[in-house]
Amino acid sequence: MSDDIAYPVFRTPDPALALSTARRLMEFGRYEYSTVSVYTELHSVAEVRRMAEELPEARFQGQEKYREFDGAPLEEYPALFLGVQGPGLPADPDAYEGRLPVECELLDLTVGSIEDAFTAAIGPNRGEINWESLCWPDAPEPGFHGESKHAEVTLLFNTHTRDLDEPADDHTVLVHVRSVSIDGRQMREPYAHWLAGQVGLTVLGPGQR
Repeated sequence: MSDDIAYPVFRTPDPALALSTARRLMEFGRYEYSTVSVYTELHSVAEVRRMAEELPEARFQGQEKYREFDGAPLEEYPALFLGVQGPGLPADPDAYEGRLPVECELLDLTVGSIEDAFTAAIGPNRGEINWESLCWPDAPEPGFHGESKHAEVTLLFNTHTRDLDEPADDHTVLVHVRSVSIDGRQMREPYAHWLAGQVGLTVLGPGQR
């Protein structure tokens, strides 16, 4: 069992520049089985409806009210809670009561299939594009073997945190490597610095678990 740690390597208020930079890093590790997923949290009915128009193929899922389904059969669960694509969203605003924020996601897609549309649609919402199943190469100079299990690139929109819990006015690119901590020190952090440097980027701060 192992975990990843992600280091910020680029930050900008320009979403298109953030995307092109993240892609440059992703392409350094891309191979035939790489995939991309997108995710955002929508805090108003207006934003849910707007995103459904922009990304009708996305899956939208609302929150559960405390213990509301205890003992209830599955067929009584509201469609919004179970998750629906854009055209299946309820028209009645009352259906969203207690369901916000609504999560919007598309998972495990072909690289290049969704990134531009999602970046154009994200607006003020906090969210992410995550490329995974990449393959980082060996780094002979600092003495690190390559890896694939934790080789990922993430683009965070309107936040600096992987939990999407702190709003920001800019967007951040993260490079992921395997977490190897000894006495509180991340032993593979130099590998993150090396990866960033291969595409002209620099680690900007501490890693996020």
